[in-house]
Amino acid sequence: MTQAVALTAADARRDIPRCLAIVPAYNEEASISEVVFEIRDFDPSLEVLVVDDGSSDATAACAAEAGARVLRLPLNLGIGGAVQAGYMYALERGFDVAVQVDGDGQHDARELRLLLEPVLAGRADMAIGTRFSGPRAYRASLARRMGIGLFATLVSIRVRQRMTDTTSGFRAVNYRGIRLFAADYPHDYPEVEAVVTAARGNLRVCEVPVLMRPRAAGQSSITAFGSFYYVVKVLLALFVGLFPRQSLVTDE
Repeated sequence: MTQAVALTAADARRDIPRCLAIVPAYNEEASISEVVFEIRDFDPSLEVLVVDDGSSDATAACAAEAGARVLRLPLNLGIGGAVQAGYMYALERGFDVAVQVDGDGQHDARELRLLLEPVLAGRADMAIGTRFSGPRAYRASLARRMGIGLFATLVSIRVRQRMTDTTSGFRAVNYRGIRLFAADYPHDYPEVEAVVTAARGNLRVCEVPVLMRPRAAGQSSITAFGSFYYVVKVLLALFVGLFPRQSLVTDE
């Protein structure tokens, strides 16, 4: 009888999806510890991987002290390179689900429950946390709303479904998404392009209304000087994305 109970418990454990939180971070020593603590408080069984993108401060040390695994990149690859490194880690170690959480404190780990629900229920391969939908919708400045609205409109046309927050980095994917993004992930300002990559890879994508906060510390990677480049680059990438190409990942 004892052996039967043990086998049942082992089988139950295998049925629980292994989930990894990927936290890209560059010079986020002021906020990274709290980010890791919040994720672990949400779910102590959720493994947290902080991808230190060539930081010059104590980001890696603070993350390790907070209980995260730390993947240190030898130089700064940018947000896309750091996130893809996290997906490669997830694929190599057999994780079933991965979530992206920014290292600056904007993403509230308590909202992970909403983000994970459609993925764990099998209704979506990728869930994106949107700030601009639902009763708690965030109201940005006019200029920011115009830029985000333009991207959302173009992406909605490309993926043939309504999207409201294509610049959100708060996301969850299942194993199909992990495989796709480990092999094929945009590197420069990747959030918008990644939605198109997901659609091109035949992932089922949905948006989930979530609450986000202002940055806890540090500065945005998109400066006033870089805003024009960001818009032009993303628009060009979306234009190129209109032309179909074979996905690097196919369904099994």
